[in-house]
Amino acid sequence: MRVFCEVALSGSFTATADKLEMSRAMVTRHVAEMEDWLQARLLHRTTRRVTLTDAGEQALRRSQQMLELAATVEEETAAGADTLRGQLRLTCSMSFAHAHLAAAIAAFLALHPRLRIDLNVGDSALDLVEARIDLAIRISRDPAPLLIARPLAPCDSVLVAAPAYLALRGTPQQPAELAAHRCLSHTHFGKSTWTLSRDAQALDVDVSSHCTANESTVLLHAALAGGGIALLPTYLANAAVARGELQVVLADWRLPPMTIYALYASRRHLSPAVRALLDFLVERFSSPPW
Repeated sequence: MRVFCEVALSGSFTATADKLEMSRAMVTRHVAEMEDWLQARLLHRTTRRVTLTDAGEQALRRSQQMLELAATVEEETAAGADTLRGQLRLTCSMSFAHAHLAAAIAAFLALHPRLRIDLNVGDSALDLVEARIDLAIRISRDPAPLLIARPLAPCDSVLVAAPAYLALRGTPQQPAELAAHRCLSHTHFGKSTWTLSRDAQALDVDVSSHCTANESTVLLHAALAGGGIALLPTYLANAAVARGELQVVLADWRLPPMTIYALYASRRHLSPAVRALLDFLVERFSSPPW
């Protein structure tokens, strides 16, 4: 069932063989045994892709349920009350994964050595159920309403630039002066308009984004190279600021705050391992160093 599910979701016998560390012939054999057992053809096979038949779609849904049940039984009957095992699948943005989550995962796995974690890094929106993601770490003001959202930490942003860039182009003293600068913006957050506030005053500033990217780490390195003024999360920028590699611009103005959330599909089938990881992350990020 596990092999069949992997083939169905990846659409590839070869990719399944690589992921499960077995030969392609063994993957084919497992799928054949599933079809012999159910007396039904489960997959359409062509030279380019593998797709599910109607029977295959039914078998996939039930197989996933049975695999989840098996994992639950294993967790509940594992030796030792505090023993967690199995695999968790997470997704997170690249910047937060590099800056903080990777270290958090390493610390969590040190406490639970029988667990395994598979981390999908990227900003693209995934269907958590279809992709079989146990937990998504996302930064947002309004998390998806159909998901359960547990706040982990606040996420503030800051405007920064390399000292060399500011020495060449000057340091803006008022938000309106940003329009004359080379700005570095996130594709999905403040691409052409930056909102700044101070006390009761709020301004929308139109900026000229000479470089945009869908990943904050790229903007960080562009700023370090003197590419312009970047809008970055403080969890990513503060280390470079502390080293003097970047300088905060318009420090007395604030950008819209966001929140780092742990998102999951349902409370009903939350495994002990996911609950343990959630509690661990909440505690770890309760007083964020950034």
